[in-house]
Amino acid sequence: MPSMIAISATAVPDHLRGALTRWLLEVTPDLYVGTVSAKVRDELWTSVAASTGDGTAVLIHPADNEQGFTLYTAGSHRREPLDFEGMTLIGFRRESQETAKPL
Repeated sequence: MPSMIAISATAVPDHLRGALTRWLLEVTPDLYVGTVSAKVRDELWTSVAASTGDGTAVLIHPADNEQGFTLYTAGSHRREPLDFEGMTLIGFRRESQETAKPL
């Protein structure tokens, strides 16, 4: 049964953005929304995760859990989904000493 999904893809290659627009609407820059089957959703996410490069991507889709949705992330990002007793929370990674900008 088809369900609505949302994919946020920031700083990803142009070919990936084009591939996403074949299945989903780009409602604002970098935000793709549509209704697809679970098989199409999984195939899209496999392509996104493999092609993210230096960018970041997040997939959100309905799920039968307390929050009503599941989210997946790919790429280099500061935000990280954490499971806390069945609830997904977002944690922030600290910048390492090597990548921190001098004052």
